Amino acid sequence: MFERCLYFNINSLTRKINKIWDQAFSELGLSPAHAYLLRLVLEMPSISQKEIAEELNLEKSTVTRFIDNLQQRGYLKRTKTGREQIIKPTAAAKKLEQQLNEKGDLLYRKMTKAIGQSSLIELVGQLRHSSTKLT
Repeated sequence: MFERCLYFNINSLTRKINKIWDQAFSELGLSPAHAYLLRLVLEMPSISQKEIAEELNLEKSTVTRFIDNLQQRGYLKRTKTGREQIIKPTAAAKKLEQQLNEKGDLLYRKMTKAIGQSSLIELVGQLRHSSTKLT
């Protein structure tokens, strides 16, 4: 019955992944979502809020809340260019950059050890592809 149930299997995997990612990033005082948004801004300084939403496949209102939180904590700053909000990392964010990248690398190694590199690449690719088909 459950071997054909996408809902059950995705949620089962999500619970396990959330536990691993929550633990890893809690050491930095961040949720995984905040950590990945911060990593994106560090990789692409002066990124627009709209681009962040597109890259992370999140609603703009969710991105706004995440940015508000990270701005209050001193990691991001906003500037306005015309009607567009531009998001930039602060010096405090830049100090965390190496640790954030190390956590990302650690999690990647952990997943490749658990399920294999080719399986991980295939799974992530299938999930990203499938996500674009369901709107």
